[in-house]
Amino acid sequence: MIKVLNIISDSNIGGAGKCVLNFLKYYDRKKFSVKVIVPRGSLLKPEIEKLKTDVIEVDGITDKSFDLKAVKNLKRIIKRLKPDIVHTHGTMSGRIAAKMCGVKIIYTRHSVFPVSERIKKGLGHKANKFANEFFSDRIIAVAEAAKENLTDGGINPDRIDVILNGVEPLSEVSEDKKQEIRALYSISQNDFVVGILARLEPYKGHIYVVEAAEMLKDKGIPVKVIIAGTGSCEEELKNTIKAKNLEDTVIMAGFVNDVQGLLSVMDVQVNASYGTEATSLSLLEGMSLGIPAVVSDFGGNPGVITDGENGFIFPLKNSTKLALLIRELYEDTNTYNSMSKRAKEIFNEKFTAQIYARNIEKEYEKVLEGGK
Repeated sequence: MIKVLNIISDSNIGGAGKCVLNFLKYYDRKKFSVKVIVPRGSLLKPEIEKLKTDVIEVDGITDKSFDLKAVKNLKRIIKRLKPDIVHTHGTMSGRIAAKMCGVKIIYTRHSVFPVSERIKKGLGHKANKFANEFFSDRIIAVAEAAKENLTDGGINPDRIDVILNGVEPLSEVSEDKKQEIRALYSISQNDFVVGILARLEPYKGHIYVVEAAEMLKDKGIPVKVIIAGTGSCEEELKNTIKAKNLEDTVIMAGFVNDVQGLLSVMDVQVNASYGTEATSLSLLEGMSLGIPAVVSDFGGNPGVITDGENGFIFPLKNSTKLALLIRELYEDTNTYNSMSKRAKEIFNEKFTAQIYARNIEKEYEKVLEGGK
């Protein structure tokens, strides 16, 4: 039995937390014994417990990478549990503690963002390379773009394996439920529904989606754009929508619990990120329902959407091209149907939670074998 201790610093349930949960649902319990450390009070704790997995709460790791007291606490826990592998998600404290205990370390890089100039060259480059290679035996990148971030910071590419995220497939809701959701968002029968599910932060590119919606409306396309999420630029977006007289076209849905229901009424999903994006779980969930996507050519998006196959890719910050590609999907039924079919196929080939769990298990076995 291989004993694995996962350490995650998230207080809420974000992308990294969902990846941990998906692994816990499908890993081989006859071969692996898995425990998870979370910050005290994390929303992940009850969800992990539902999966019949031991959870340990620790102070000092909440939403941050390093804390000296946390290192001491984690070291004490690791010594007591004697895991074969410590798998960390966003916590250098866990990696340092595992190193002090002589345990194999795997670190997952869940994010993609522009690499700081401080670590692209010089002493910062060398320090970043040393720290990441010294405090990890293997590094998992959730997208090719995440691997590029790491190598740009000096890390040896031979230390890094790309393992794409996976999710459970969604099923369409009933027609009655769809009608209920359409009524909630004032969606008519003829509307072509475009949705974006992302935090309302500038780098997620919502402004370009709004601009594209304005262009489509001006061309007479019956588009309805649903923006789901909350964040720092919520009021700014609302003001822009009002100023452009788009309140009948762009709907600010706020935080949405029923993602499955919302996706079930969408025709196209959009991702317009330009500042940080790994492997979007909402894109994967949409693919499982056969929803084509139009995404920016940033971060992990091109690793999920193959241009012309299960969606389109547009140059980041280019709202004109975004509008043109949405219009093409609206007007060309054959292209739309082909992409919808291919979206489901690609999901089943690459992005299920079961595939993700098997790939993580292989990584555990590789690190114990000393494999490169």
